[in-house]
This record gives sequence, C-alpha cells and structure tokens, in this order.
Amino acid sequence: MGDEITTHTFSREQRQRYREKVRRCLDVFEDMLGSHHFADAPSRSGLEIELNLVDAQYQPAMRNAQVLDEIADPAFQTELARYNIELNVPPAELPGESVLELEQRLRKHLNVAEERAGKHGIAIAMIGILPTLRPEHLTGNWMSANPRYQALEEAVFAARREDLDLDISGPEPLRMTTGTIAPESACTSVQLHLQVSPNEFAAHWNAAQLLAGPQLALGANSPYLFGKQLWAETRTELFLQATDTRSPELRNQGVRPPVFFGDGWITSIFDLFEENVRFFPALLPECTDEDPEAELAAGRTPRLQELRLHNGTVYRWNRPIYDVVDGEAHLRVENRVLPAGPTVVDILANAAFYYGALEMLAREERPAWTRISFAAAHGNFTNGARDGVEAQMYWPGYGEVPWDELVLRHLLPLAAEGLALRGVSPSVIDRYLPIIEGRCKWRRNGAWWQTETVAALERRGLDRTEALTEMLRHYLDGMHSNEPVHTWEVPA
Repeated sequence: MGDEITTHTFSREQRQRYREKVRRCLDVFEDMLGSHHFADAPSRSGLEIELNLVDAQYQPAMRNAQVLDEIADPAFQTELARYNIELNVPPAELPGESVLELEQRLRKHLNVAEERAGKHGIAIAMIGILPTLRPEHLTGNWMSANPRYQALEEAVFAARREDLDLDISGPEPLRMTTGTIAPESACTSVQLHLQVSPNEFAAHWNAAQLLAGPQLALGANSPYLFGKQLWAETRTELFLQATDTRSPELRNQGVRPPVFFGDGWITSIFDLFEENVRFFPALLPECTDEDPEAELAAGRTPRLQELRLHNGTVYRWNRPIYDVVDGEAHLRVENRVLPAGPTVVDILANAAFYYGALEMLAREERPAWTRISFAAAHGNFTNGARDGVEAQMYWPGYGEVPWDELVLRHLLPLAAEGLALRGVSPSVIDRYLPIIEGRCKWRRNGAWWQTETVAALERRGLDRTEALTEMLRHYLDGMHSNEPVHTWEVPA
C-alpha cells in the first residue's frame, strides 16, 4: 500500500522544502552505502498479494472497509479502490521447507478471509484484472478512505492538467478518456521481496530486470479489461497509462513516466535512488522532522522518510527498497512484475522460479546482462506482457527463442540449482518447479485459460458480459481447488 501521509494538499513552499529534504536524504544514503550501515542479508523473502472483492453476481463489491473490519487481521489492508484489499505476508527464510509452510499459511489466511467476507455476501478473487469490472463501477464513491490515494489522484492530474487517455492495443483495442486514476485499481499484483546486501544489490536488480519478460510469459493472468480482450498481461500497460503524469508533449520529449522499466543496467542501488531524485517530481511532498545527518552522526539509523516516500511513487517493475526494522537498515529488491493468482500454488511456483533463477543469474562470472542490451530486455518485458504464451524472447547465446524453450532449456535448470544453493529442500523444488515445467510444456497460463474459456462460452451462445461472468465463476472454483492453472479444464 505504501507509506501513509496525513494530508492530500500541499503548498509550493512544502514542495520546495521537500525537494531539499529528499536531496539531503540522498546524500546521507550515499554516506551509509560507503560505511556499510546495513543489516546482513539472510535468505529471506516477503510477499504481498492484492485481491479483489466480488458480490454474489461476481461484480465488484465496493465494501472493503466492512470486509476488513470483519477479517480483523492486520495482515490485510486497504488498497486503492473499495473493491480491493491487500494481504501482506511477513518475511520468512527461504531454506528448508519454509515455502511449503508458507503455502499452508497463505491458504489459511485466505480461507479465513473468504469465510468472514462471506458473512457480507462477498467473495475474494485473486486475479490480475477483475474481468467483470466495467467503467460504470469506477464512478461515484469508488476510492478507499485514505489521504494517500486522494493525494495521488490530485497530483497526477495537477501534473497532467488534462484527463487521462487509455489507448491499449490487442485483439479488441480499448480507447477511452478518464478524469480519475480509478482504472489503476484494476491492476492487482503479487509483489516478491528479497533482502540483499549493498554490494550484491546491482547484480540482483539487473538479473531481475532480465527475468521480467520470462516471468510475464509464464504468469500472465490479465487478458480482459472493461469487457475487451487486450494483452495477455494487460495490467502492465494499464498501470503505465492510468498513472501517467505526462502530457502528450512531455511524452514526445522523452520524459520518464512514473511507471518505469528503467533506462539501463546499474552498478549500485544508489543509481536508482539518484535517478528518482533527479528526474521524477514529487507527488506526495510531505516532510518529517527527522534530521538525517544528525541521526547518522549520533550513530542511529535514519529513516530517510522523504526519500522512501518519493521512491514509493516511482513505480519501477523492480523497485529498490530502503527500510529500517528494529533500528537496522536493510535493502530489498521488490519484484512487481507478476499479476495476482490464479492459485496459491501457482503464486509460489512463480516465486520459486524467480528466486532460484535470480540467484544463479546474479552469481554468473560473466553476467547475461553484459551480453544483452537493456532495450532488448525491455523488449522481452513488452513481448511477455503483450503476447503471453505466444511470446518470443531474445537471450544471450540463444538469440530469438520462444519463451517456453528459453525457460525449459535454460532458466528452469538455473532455478533448480539456485534454490538448492539457497538451501531449499528438494521437496519444495519438486513441488513447485514442475508446475513451471507443465506451463511451458502445455503452453498454458492464466491468460490462456481465461481467453479459451470465454471463447468456449461464447460459442455456446453467451454474450461477452455473460461469458466473462461465467468464466469468473469457473475461475474462482479453480482458485479454491489450488490445482495449477495449466491443469484446469476449459468448459466444453
């Protein structure tokens, strides 16, 4: 959800003071990187899952406040719209059988939440974009009660000074204009966190950027928006356009958007934070009373809240994280590439693949990113999101290759080796990586199942609205089964 703020309006003086404070924080952060004021990085990972709420007719249920009161678990929090909630899973060690234990905890959390939401006639849908969402659902009182969200919306439109244009290609292209950031709420994701040491951060971030394309081809689960079939993972393009602070003229000048893949490979985490400060205007310029230089000089760990808040409004697909826990600073790579769902076991298979392959790519003596242009990695990202199971990737040593061949021949063996190096139990590897193998061999992911199911239902005579609703009903049955999505049957 991001750091909380106390107001949604800011003066010019506040903005100027905030800019100066962020630059001071950046200088202190640079000093900290040079003097190693960071916690050791264990094999620890964290997880966040964004969720949708639907009513008995499988339409968005704008009642997250009531549902969260009923769930009464601090692990669940609000998200942008009143039909969204988020589940935050505390960091856990990767070695041994901890991922198997995590699967059980996740299922228990979600089952309890589902049962309590059911008291209000509401169900939970773990899916990249809710297929029954329509533009009319995002009018009126759609936004969750949180000053951060209102401030973000006001900041986006203050920067643009005009409405947002959505223009997304695909089999059924979408073009529309909106006066709110409400369409952003359609984007529900899984976020994977990995704590790393400062000297290992650049290698892990670069490796994560390389993996983004294959991750999307494997995990795409968002083919429908407002009734139209668009990209396999429409969420990535929608998120880019629905939060774009740039006017068309600024886009033509090459100004960076807040949703940002990146410009190039890095040598230090400082490169990313410096880029944030230099190129991205503040959206939430709220200052604290902390004196970061004095805190560091006194031997305490500064929170650098202004730098953290600013970083939270630059939506990199692999975001650098500076955080302080129990007085110790640490760094994380936050992977934001994947959509939510389809099942808990699919999510953890995606996570196992990512963590294992990341480990090996970051360790290579001659890293793959030294043999591929950054533009090619970005192209893989776009291809994976747009084309899903039909995507082609470029990879050093393989050239242009189908995504499934790349994963089966190269990345999946790396993932198994990387997990073993991290001390992950063979029982974990044997549970989750065969799911990735199955998706590759069958060339099926969540987006494939959704589009095939809707097509089958339309052949039965259902119109698009009816087909999407019926598809979502089948989807929720599959979600609760916890059987991998590549094994789900398409209705005859």
